[in-house]
Amino acid sequence: MTMPYLTVVIPVYNEAGNLYKLYDRLMPVLDGLGKPFEVIFTNDGSKDDSFKILKSFYDQRPTQIRVIDFNGNFGQHMAIMAGFSKMRGEVAITLDADLQNPPEEIPNLLAAFEQGHDYVEGVRQNRQDTSFRRYASRLNNKIRHFLTKVRLEDQGSMLRAYSKRIVELMVQSNEPSTYIPALAYSFSINPISIPVHHSAREVGESKYTLFKLLRLNFDLMTGFSTMPLQIFTMVGMGVSVLSVLLVVVLILRRIFIGPEVEGVFTLFAIMYLLIGILLMGLGIVGEYVGRIYQDVRPRPLYVVRETLE
Repeated sequence: MTMPYLTVVIPVYNEAGNLYKLYDRLMPVLDGLGKPFEVIFTNDGSKDDSFKILKSFYDQRPTQIRVIDFNGNFGQHMAIMAGFSKMRGEVAITLDADLQNPPEEIPNLLAAFEQGHDYVEGVRQNRQDTSFRRYASRLNNKIRHFLTKVRLEDQGSMLRAYSKRIVELMVQSNEPSTYIPALAYSFSINPISIPVHHSAREVGESKYTLFKLLRLNFDLMTGFSTMPLQIFTMVGMGVSVLSVLLVVVLILRRIFIGPEVEGVFTLFAIMYLLIGILLMGLGIVGEYVGRIYQDVRPRPLYVVRETLE
């Protein structure tokens, strides 16, 4: 069997309404490359007919299509990592199954890779998302770069190409909570960003709720930087200095003015502020402790029920 040059990894979660269209657009693009390829679909615990559809794809092209079936929902990034662990090509390209990442962009990513870039980031043009998500993404990009120094122009784009070396390093990392684009960027030598088209979702709805997006950003910031802890330490030092000054002021007022109750509510406000800062700091520390806890547990990152290959 000819070893593939290209591996396409596609995570799938309840995308039965999009899979046939994806297949009909993807396969002609890959056939037209004139290079051996493989497509790895990871069914991330879908509750619809996604696995049955993927199995029919495998039956049509058993030498080019492989299907990994999870026994539960372990998340998009674990689904991609499972596909990476099975990769046989020299370059891997990831894209979503909802057709918001046009398969027709694959040759452009591959062309950039073949120019000597080991990591190619697709930057979505004319994003077909809500205004809230677009502006939130821009703000998040600035915060992420400030905290982690990871330069991703479009961290929400799944349309990316990775060299086999980078994929192997990510698989070896074996991290239970990670953000693949940022991890790949940290391993890359010659990354590049290229513009890609972005389409509106035709069927279904986004699997990323507000909570999942926040969870993803916590993983990104705590997984690639200790700056949140350092910022909290500096805030704590500043508040401590101000607290000492406040105590000195209150003592002097007690000596020179005498007992007074006018500042009771001000003291309560200051107390609540300090308690809020303390709780925020405990949350930040808890995020890091939680990551350590996940890393030391000997549990598998995902459980595969069946693999078609």
